Amino acid sequence: MKRYYAGFLLLVAAVAQGADKAATTVTRSHETPLYNNTAAQSWGLTQEEWSHYEALKRGERGIWSPSLDPLTTLGVEATSDAERQRFADLLVEKESQRVEKELAFQRVYDEAWKRRFPALTPVAAVSLDTTSRLAVFVSENCPSCDTRMKTLLASGHPLDIYLVDSRNDDSRLRRLALTWKIDAARVQRRDITLNHDAGRWLQYGQGKMPVVLAKQGDTWLPVTAP
Repeated sequence: MKRYYAGFLLLVAAVAQGADKAATTVTRSHETPLYNNTAAQSWGLTQEEWSHYEALKRGERGIWSPSLDPLTTLGVEATSDAERQRFADLLVEKESQRVEKELAFQRVYDEAWKRRFPALTPVAAVSLDTTSRLAVFVSENCPSCDTRMKTLLASGHPLDIYLVDSRNDDSRLRRLALTWKIDAARVQRRDITLNHDAGRWLQYGQGKMPVVLAKQGDTWLPVTAP
């Protein structure tokens, strides 16, 4: 009888342990969709689009371009013009928000420096390699911009080019791209982006043109080279 009772207790314990595992599995199965849904919403995507993005990451695109953001990944692999346009619009909005936040912090940083060290000019040694992404503010009919762009395009740096006073005229961006002979393949893979400046140049330009910035940590710093 003791041996039977002991066996019965072991059976009860095993059943209880199995129930705990099942409960954990059920809980996790509810957690994953919640996480995915939150991530999808942050990028402006539906749950179905996010699932497609995760599937693409597990396939060839994930091997070729493992660091691509969700919107670029979906845009590159889109099968219709309507899809490509949707993801392009979402990406422009997302990048605009990113740049705005980073520049807002830079303004506060500059003000803090002037407040604490009014007699000193901040000097930042910007360490660059060919993977450092640069923000470039340019204008039309600007010989110094033409000269600087030739150097920047040859440097291999990823570039976000902002045309000042463009009045959101895309034809002006296309004209500059032709003038500077920008490689269309680099634009397609977003190694280079062409953008309309929304007044950000006024925060950093100080009357100068062009202006080149590089991100260092959470701040944007002027670059004198390349």
